[in-house]
Amino acid sequence: MGDDMTGGGEVPLLYSEGNVAGRVALEREVRGWSTTELAERVTRAGVKMNQTAVWRIENGSPRRRINLDEALAFSRVFELPLEELMSPPLEGLDIDSRRLVQEAVEAFYEARDARDRLHRAVVAVAGHIKAHPDSSRAINEQCLRLMGDERDARVLSGDIEDGGHY
Repeated sequence: MGDDMTGGGEVPLLYSEGNVAGRVALEREVRGWSTTELAERVTRAGVKMNQTAVWRIENGSPRRRINLDEALAFSRVFELPLEELMSPPLEGLDIDSRRLVQEAVEAFYEARDARDRLHRAVVAVAGHIKAHPDSSRAINEQCLRLMGDERDARVLSGDIEDGGHY
């Protein structure tokens, strides 16, 4: 990318290679990854990279340049849009805050995926009962047997009767 200087004065750029290098270091630290682990993840994402390259991107003087393929691989590995990876980090958000937010975001997506999986399973069971009405009682008993908690089994059976989880 181009020089960050214009007319002798420093001009902060909204998107710059320096921002990417800073974000790479920050995102790696937030996730608790070593430079070796990040290099392995980037390599698995399709761009060969070693630990030394990651260190030179983050700390080198002069800093190692980042090509477009590498920027896209970092974006995939960190699950960030390229524009976000190129943006300066938010002011006032320390590493602990970023870690907590990262954990919350990951938990959110895991919960969403689990809700979707539950919904698909409930719809499938409801469809099975519709095709085989005589199986309804046995299915409810099996829910109770597998879950062990009568209240939870009633909730799941109710979702099945309603034809979906949400």
